[in-house]
Amino acid sequence: MISRQTDHAISAMVLGVGAFAHGVAQILKDDGALASTYLTRDYGHFPPSLAGPTFTREAFSSPCLPARQQKVDVVVPMSIDWAQALWAEELLRSRTPIFGPTGAAMKIERERDFARKLCHEFKIRFPKAQVARNRLEAEQILREQPRPYVIKNPLCSPTSPIHTILCESVEDTRSWLQHIDYAEGVFLQEYLGRAEAGHIALVSGGEIYSLVTNQEYKRAFAGDLGVVAGAPLGGLVERDPGDQYGLARELLHPLRPWFRAVNYHGPIQVTAVRRDGKWFVIEYNIRLGVTSGPMILRMLRRPAETLLRTAQNRKLSVEFKDGFNFGCSVTLAGYGYPYVQIRGPQLPIEVTGAFDCDVWWNEVERDAQGRLLATGHRIADVIGLAPTLDTAIANAYANIRKIRCLASYYRPDIGQSLWPPGTV
Repeated sequence: MISRQTDHAISAMVLGVGAFAHGVAQILKDDGALASTYLTRDYGHFPPSLAGPTFTREAFSSPCLPARQQKVDVVVPMSIDWAQALWAEELLRSRTPIFGPTGAAMKIERERDFARKLCHEFKIRFPKAQVARNRLEAEQILREQPRPYVIKNPLCSPTSPIHTILCESVEDTRSWLQHIDYAEGVFLQEYLGRAEAGHIALVSGGEIYSLVTNQEYKRAFAGDLGVVAGAPLGGLVERDPGDQYGLARELLHPLRPWFRAVNYHGPIQVTAVRRDGKWFVIEYNIRLGVTSGPMILRMLRRPAETLLRTAQNRKLSVEFKDGFNFGCSVTLAGYGYPYVQIRGPQLPIEVTGAFDCDVWWNEVERDAQGRLLATGHRIADVIGLAPTLDTAIANAYANIRKIRCLASYYRPDIGQSLWPPGTV
């Protein structure tokens, strides 16, 4: 993609690993951009290398030098944890546009109680929630306000001592409060049921541009059973610039004054639950997301230019490709998942036919003989995009069945529950 603002191809650097970095970098490359990846974690290094140059933390303590060498126009973070890196200030001083908010604007995801207070200020519905510093305070809250709670870390990070625990009864909550790490306290949010949905938009130039309504299948097994996994096992997106389900109108648009006050520009996702015919915010995220991100970018006509203009806080003209109305993502999970304490050997991956959709490899390497090996718990994300939801789902499943790896599995029921948005 030759930028209409410059006379050269857009150069984009992804900060991330695995399927997200593979997908984003490849889609930007397909759009004509020069794509590279700074590898922020110690796994999932091979897949992004299929789309362009990669740079390790061992060779480069900061992404700033390779970014200068690649003449990067826009940086695309996979996670909010880049802001806690030792090189974060150097990256900000470089003034390279970042596809995502910075500074105080990050608090809407980073600090859960800040999001609660923000919703209260702008009269957006939010479940009852409190922060406790320790187990004694948490148990006192439960005694005084006995209800099931979603247990979260007060600060959002991939390395948080508490990962989200959905408790569906008071007794569930009481049991878990005895077993969590209170190093950063605990955020207790009233559990309002399973009728969740999300909406993803871009904020740029002081305006909100709706992209898709989405669903994430967070539980590990079919029938929405099992634990909430570390990342979703699948997801759906529906092209929705008109916000047909009202999520943006009710839960994002009231925040426009705050977005402008903190100079917010970047993606914003709201995840909400429907209770008694009304949407309640569960949380906000300031990134496209590992499940929905590559689907959204593939649906856009000029993804590289859209990311760059958003990072520059310019007005947008978002255009979608014809026929890409729905997307379905299905994850192929590997040996032991979602119980990541269980480790298996590196296992061979067999591909039995040519793919006719996007397949983004995750914790995968290639050995000296050129064979693919599964090196971790998540093997691939397989993406179907189509004019109809049923066709997108069928396309994803037809392709995931072409991959075989010992003890791997996928959820066979993506789209059979939790859709349309607000239903279970």
